[in-house]
Amino acid sequence: MKAASITRSRFPPINRAQWLDAGRALQPAPARVGRRGAEAGSASAAATLSGRSTRWRIVQRIDDPDPIRANLQALDDLEHGADGLALVFENAPNAFGRGLPANADALERALDGVPLGRAHLRIDAHPASRASVDWLVAILASRRVDPQRLSLSFGFDPAAVFAGTGRLNMSIEALQASLPQSLAHFFAMGLPAVLLECDGRVAHNAGATEAQELGIVLASAVSHLRMFEEARQPLVYAAPHIGFSVSVDQDQFMSIIKIRALRWLWDRAQETCSITPSPAAIHAESSYRMLTAANPPINALRTAFAGLGAIVGGADTISLLPATIYRESPDPEARRHALDSQLILARESYAALVSEPGPTLTGLDPQQAALCEAAWEEFRRIEAEGGILRSLAEGRIQERVAEARAEKARRRGDREDLPVRDALPDRLFPDLGADAGAVHCTALEPALLEQYELAEEA
Repeated sequence: MKAASITRSRFPPINRAQWLDAGRALQPAPARVGRRGAEAGSASAAATLSGRSTRWRIVQRIDDPDPIRANLQALDDLEHGADGLALVFENAPNAFGRGLPANADALERALDGVPLGRAHLRIDAHPASRASVDWLVAILASRRVDPQRLSLSFGFDPAAVFAGTGRLNMSIEALQASLPQSLAHFFAMGLPAVLLECDGRVAHNAGATEAQELGIVLASAVSHLRMFEEARQPLVYAAPHIGFSVSVDQDQFMSIIKIRALRWLWDRAQETCSITPSPAAIHAESSYRMLTAANPPINALRTAFAGLGAIVGGADTISLLPATIYRESPDPEARRHALDSQLILARESYAALVSEPGPTLTGLDPQQAALCEAAWEEFRRIEAEGGILRSLAEGRIQERVAEARAEKARRRGDREDLPVRDALPDRLFPDLGADAGAVHCTALEPALLEQYELAEEA
């Protein structure tokens, strides 16, 4: 089969037994390399035992609306143990009402004095993602930084922006025609970077199941490939520059299964497209929807479990949300606690010793195969609806996510010992207007879906 013929009929159904057989034939997850992999106690031991570093990158969100404060946060985070920064701009689907001003000056101020050659840098998907790539490249050029020596993720994901904001700045046809040419220069540069993101966090935080989230990111990845195919550009060059972002929550075993299942799914999708599989670059962020406004200390515990699941699952970069992210201004202590949680996991929990989580976690493979089966069917359903952008435009994905969210609320409400809190904190959702030529859909808005309290003991 030629790579230049990605038709929707090329993705046949795959049952659970087939996924299990395919998964057993796959190699273990690739090594995760961090610049301080041999410095932390547990990571050093892992490197000695396995012959490779298993240290993930600890990423801190930089989302303060004031670029000066954001810069101070970035410098402080790096000084105290972070080795990556996630730049979150205003109106981003995962900004939660915050974010840097979306302009070149704000980015330059936020990165002032930041040692770019020593930290992983990612840009969360946002409406001005394409422009922000140019802003960052200009900063690198002005500082005479060789981008070949950097660890970068540009986070360009039109589907996530469409789903999270309810708007595309141009028609679907115009986007599909212009994107490959727009990014061709960066592919030609041969940057060792993620240029195209497949972000499942938007769907997760709106209530999607694990299978829906994975089906959505896989549909987004195939959408990226299809755009390049139609532009007659080699898919083999695009695939290694596609990355994934997923949410992890307090169900640490499901988080492990989800990340491992994503690797299986991406390998199978590439093979189906006649592409030699390249490893999935996976960024994991702790769930927003699992937080509660009633008890921030509970959020800290849930976030720690989420981080452990991401580590053992094999995420390459991990970001933990502050326990009070739902507030307009999360307190500095919550930000520091999010960073310290990962540092404790890296240096004291020996989680990094789990260099090949699959063989050591008996019983998870069947559950992983079941998740792959369900996620693959969600992906095929989206493909049958015309692809992810058209499915969003017609509200098909939103309908299924709403059903999943309602079902989760129903199950939670059935438990008499965990009364549901109906009141949610006010959110800040941007009004992006209705520009001519823009395409609109129902936005997938994040919500705090774990708003119950443990019943007091009599």
